[in-house]
Amino acid sequence: MINVDTLIDARWIVPVEPPHQVLAQHSLAIDGGRILAILPTLDAHSRFAARHHFQLKEHALIPGLINLHTHAAMTLLRGIADDLPLMQWLKEHIWPAENRHVSADFVRDGTLLACAEMLKGGITCFNDMYFFPEATAEAVLAAGMRASLGMIVLDFPTAYAGDAEDYLQRGLAVRDRYRQEPLLKFCMAPHAPYTVSDNAFGKILTYAEQLDLTVHIHLHETGDEIRHSLNQYGLRPLQRLQNLGLLGPNLLAVHGVHLTPDELATLAVQGCHVAHCPTSNLKLASGMAPVAAMLEHGINVGLGSDGAASNNRLDLFGEMRLAALLAKGASLRADALPAAQALQMATLNAARALGIDAETGSLVAGKAADITAVDLSSLETSPCYDVVSHLAYAAGREHVSHVWVNGKLAVDDHRLTTLDIHELKAKAAYWQGKIAASDTPPVVK
Repeated sequence: MINVDTLIDARWIVPVEPPHQVLAQHSLAIDGGRILAILPTLDAHSRFAARHHFQLKEHALIPGLINLHTHAAMTLLRGIADDLPLMQWLKEHIWPAENRHVSADFVRDGTLLACAEMLKGGITCFNDMYFFPEATAEAVLAAGMRASLGMIVLDFPTAYAGDAEDYLQRGLAVRDRYRQEPLLKFCMAPHAPYTVSDNAFGKILTYAEQLDLTVHIHLHETGDEIRHSLNQYGLRPLQRLQNLGLLGPNLLAVHGVHLTPDELATLAVQGCHVAHCPTSNLKLASGMAPVAAMLEHGINVGLGSDGAASNNRLDLFGEMRLAALLAKGASLRADALPAAQALQMATLNAARALGIDAETGSLVAGKAADITAVDLSSLETSPCYDVVSHLAYAAGREHVSHVWVNGKLAVDDHRLTTLDIHELKAKAAYWQGKIAASDTPPVVK
């Protein structure tokens, strides 16, 4: 018998890699934080002796979900300015609130709240873009999650930094401090073409090439963004980035709602990735990204929630379902985005976009044990003819029962093991009182 840390018996294992595979009555062995083997349960019981043995008889094991785009700390701004278009939402509400309240403490507390929500929903890794990334790193490590942290760059001052060079140097210093942390990865995160100058983009490209970093940027999110670029530069944003040398396999374009056929072809030829955020795009009335056409072009597309202030959930089960349905409705093809592809977008595709697919994103021997267990025994998921279909269309984050990150149990029978819910609620209440007191407009009598 081989001694291992953990053995998980499951009704189904959906490894995602290879595609379209479902393993019934199999077990997964974990040792040293890595997947040691996946094999039939009877064989596993004769081969392994586990210190921790989980028998999940009506569950599906899937790779931990990866949220490809979010602003985690903005959980503390959830719901403060709903039902508004993007630029009005940003300029009149979000940016002023951030100027008044964002600090290292705000980011740490907001990210802890986000980590708790994401872990309970089966998300083991997220790609973030926000201020004070050192505070984000502290929260991520406290939660025991995996994250890609954006070194945000803007051309205007905030409470975090004064100008583009200041943003860059602060971000690089945080990367240097945490670069040996196995759960953390870093990327360049210029906010958007309309908030970053050509000069700053040049510096970002230099650092990205020298350090082999992903460039994570909002791109072609709204029609206003494109009109602004045409007025200021005489170019659409994607063409401007191409002229600056930024397009390539390290570019992660967030949203990509307003793309022409020629632009889709350019993204495909250049090997760029797209983070699709369907709920946020709909809620801000930005439009519907041409995801079916992206997939036809062979573009690697992953799923993101965006921030809780514009979604208002950090829920990748919801994003999987909505992405699949929107692709079908927009293309008038029921097979435009099948369930298996939606699951892959929330796992392996996102890992590929971040350059961590050798480490996570699928259940394969040798990879990190980032695993989500989904309980399909409930009334609303019965009967189950096709487990992958259920994962995309019937199950929700409330069905997540267990989560492992790097082999460590982060959610045990729906309960967080690394974070205290009562402390998090107290932090949320504190910030709600502080923000409401300063941001509520006076009552006119």
